[in-house]
Amino acid sequence: MSQHVDELPEGIGGPAPEPKDTPNRAESVFSGPYRALSLGVILSVGMVAFESLGVATVLPDIARDLDGLGAYGWGLSALMLANIIGTVLAGRTADLHGPWAPAAIGMTVFALGCALAGVAGSWPLFLAGRFLQGLGVGAVMAMAYTVIGLAYPEHLRARMFALLSSAWTIPSLVGPVLAGTLADSTTWRAVFLLMLPIVAVAAFLSLPALRRLERPRADRTATPADPWWKGPLANSVLLTVGTGILLQALLLENLVLLGVLAVAGCAIALPALRRVTPEGTLTARPGLGAGVVIRGLLCGVYFGSEAYLPLGLQELRGQSAWEAGLGLSAGAITWVLGSAWQAKRDATPGGRATSVALGFAVLLAGVGVITLAILTDAVPGWIAVLGWAIGGIGMGVAFNASTTDTMEQTPAERQGELSGALQLAQTLATGVIAGLGGAALAISEHYDAGTRVALGSLFGLTALLALFGLLLARRLRAPATAG
Repeated sequence: MSQHVDELPEGIGGPAPEPKDTPNRAESVFSGPYRALSLGVILSVGMVAFESLGVATVLPDIARDLDGLGAYGWGLSALMLANIIGTVLAGRTADLHGPWAPAAIGMTVFALGCALAGVAGSWPLFLAGRFLQGLGVGAVMAMAYTVIGLAYPEHLRARMFALLSSAWTIPSLVGPVLAGTLADSTTWRAVFLLMLPIVAVAAFLSLPALRRLERPRADRTATPADPWWKGPLANSVLLTVGTGILLQALLLENLVLLGVLAVAGCAIALPALRRVTPEGTLTARPGLGAGVVIRGLLCGVYFGSEAYLPLGLQELRGQSAWEAGLGLSAGAITWVLGSAWQAKRDATPGGRATSVALGFAVLLAGVGVITLAILTDAVPGWIAVLGWAIGGIGMGVAFNASTTDTMEQTPAERQGELSGALQLAQTLATGVIAGLGGAALAISEHYDAGTRVALGSLFGLTALLALFGLLLARRLRAPATAG
């Protein structure tokens, strides 16, 4: 640690300590050239983590207070769908102008969303706040991965990805319990208002370093101009609108109208999805396309299941908000452990596909355990905490391995685009699965089937997605080309 903080890596105002392809075993992500940037990025991700885990814990209370249980899924999907727009715009803007502007705007919008959600007096106004939060979260998370690709040498990237996962450690310990305690003893609104000073500190620490980080200069005019209707903003909006129509259609009792709107939503969303993701994504082509799909499957399984874990424990097993939040804490902590384990064993790119398959298998086991603990009275409810600890290990291993391998295959001039695509896949999959869970709750209410049936259907779906991801893992890396 004898280097000075003002000795900046390449792209941050000065030469790198050494060429990026020459490992230096004494170098770390907290060495002088990287220290400030690493701390700022980790704190920014920690800010998002605190909000995510805290709100997930108290969302059942919010829905009951604002009469939103009938559209519970929208409390999750509103943020995730807005995240699509924020992710796509931030990634493309970073490729053109560097990551400072999208990160600064994202943090500002996120803070406004927290304030609006915290004072909302109705469910629609609360959803508007969640939408603004989603725009900000998309930008912040996309920039985190972009910065790693641009600023760090290859031998430090897996470590930095692991540290991004570890940015969930303190929020996972504090967030759910603190949020549940605040909701039980004061009001759920305190969870959102508490975020405002955290955003201010994260911005103060991270934005100065990001301002000095630029994209590769040689490619500043390499991207040809597209018509506005083919641009990232138009297509991210179309993807959000189409997906929103589909999810809202699933809440309808009229089957004819449901079918018409669902088809219309898919017709709008799928072409837009093709335009805002790398070529080959919709067919899971080996390499970048499969990497984006794998990210979507991982997050659909993990976050889709986790979103309904507090609701299941509170509604079906009679636990309090802070008790239900322990499951989220357990999963987040073991995610960090799984990610750290994968970072240590990360050596040859070919072995990462095996790690992804292993991660999906362990995550599937975790889904099975929480399903039994929530739906079966013969199994103690606390077993769900153990089950989600198992799921977190699998998520940490697979997430680290798949992200590292996908970003390693990405050219420097496309780091922002691919970071945005990965984040888009994460948020879209989470939003869709959360929406499907909300639809299952609405349908079960219409036909008096009960919450147990709805949650059983949701967990069955996430288990199938985990199986599909396990089979798809071998497509993670594109075949080597001759020459």
